[in-house]
Amino acid sequence: MHEEVEWMNYGDDQILELLQSEDVFAPDHVAEEVPLRSPEVAVRCRELAKHGLLKKRMAGMYEVTDLGDRFLAGEVDPEELAADGDDEDTETED
Repeated sequence: MHEEVEWMNYGDDQILELLQSEDVFAPDHVAEEVPLRSPEVAVRCRELAKHGLLKKRMAGMYEVTDLGDRFLAGEVDPEELAADGDDEDTETED
């Protein structure tokens, strides 16, 4: 299990675990499995992506990143996840 991260909310772990285990990408599908409504899941997915734990594949579609996998496995120091998301390079230009 991983350490607590200050900016994370209720349901974030469940979102990450579901996306990791079932290849469910859309917040609408995730909302069917977690105790959050679809708009709340979409907001949390954007926040998790901002911190590098998810990657947005296309509009409304997310996948767990390598950092997200490592986080769920307890291999990431919470300080590695920037509190405001600005210190984590989550987008790359091609």
